[in-house]
Amino acid sequence: MKSVLIIRLSAIGDITMASPLIKAARRRYPQAHVAWLAQPEAKDLLSANADLDEVIVWPRNRWRQLWKQRRWLRLFHEIRSFRNMLRERHFDFAVDVQGLLKSGMLAWLSGAPNRIGLGSKEGSTYLMTRVVPKPENDPRIGSEYLHIARELGWDSDPFEMEIALAGEDECFAREFIEQEKLADGYVLFAPFTTRPQKHWVDTSWSELACYLHRGCGLPAVILGGPGDIEASHHLASLIKTPLHLLVGKTTLRQSAAIIGKAKLVIGVDTGLTHMGIAANVPTIALFGSTCPYLDTGSADARVIYKQFSCSPCRRNPSCEGGYGCMRMISAEEVAAAAAELL
Repeated sequence: MKSVLIIRLSAIGDITMASPLIKAARRRYPQAHVAWLAQPEAKDLLSANADLDEVIVWPRNRWRQLWKQRRWLRLFHEIRSFRNMLRERHFDFAVDVQGLLKSGMLAWLSGAPNRIGLGSKEGSTYLMTRVVPKPENDPRIGSEYLHIARELGWDSDPFEMEIALAGEDECFAREFIEQEKLADGYVLFAPFTTRPQKHWVDTSWSELACYLHRGCGLPAVILGGPGDIEASHHLASLIKTPLHLLVGKTTLRQSAAIIGKAKLVIGVDTGLTHMGIAANVPTIALFGSTCPYLDTGSADARVIYKQFSCSPCRRNPSCEGGYGCMRMISAEEVAAAAAELL
């Protein structure tokens, strides 16, 4: 019997794309204890998965708070307590698919004799017993996670993303659809993310909502997190067609349930968009400063990406806020792709 620890602390989209590792590990070791180590905000995304025995939460914010307060002794005791908790599980494998120093440190703290890192950097390579380089020029969604599963000899066929839901999540979605009279369908917009260079133009969202309501009769539902509430109100003020705002009002799993019942998902490079593909809902992903994949693995999903000479700039845009790669995507183009998928 083996004990396996998968480490991907954040972000929501990456955890979604890495989710096939759970079933791959379970098929390889049917009797194993399989755990996932994540930050607090990601726990909800994983906790309903029947193939996971445990979701371990790294108290990142608590440790940062103690560090800022210079409460060194308290921090030392809490790190030691966390280490002891990990080592009590006697992990045989710690698989760090984030590849950063913080995730590598946690793999090392686990005491697992086999510590495998995916593309380890920031010095975390020295904390691993084996490093698996990331594949180059593979356009498939989640290609790096498929690669490490194969390198480890885990059963990776099929290798499908999964967002496991609980009964109350499905109930939440059904009640929302009934209350808002959305039984005839809706399009799900996911316009928000952490970096402005990944955002599409607000007026383009407004034009797109008009096209979809006029051409397909679909009202829009907008999802996002608590930090997106102000931006969502500004966007809502521009949209003159039927609109339902759920920004900051749902858990991650409730959001996934709403996504799963949509007729179409359209979003930027954010976790909610990738959830659309995971749920096998027709999805259009709008990429600019990033391009995590071009091959969605689904006949019902499209990527719209305008490659510039500086693309993808990721966290270092050189256009001084112009973001032409996103502005070049027109509402007409997205609406045409939507019509094709619908």
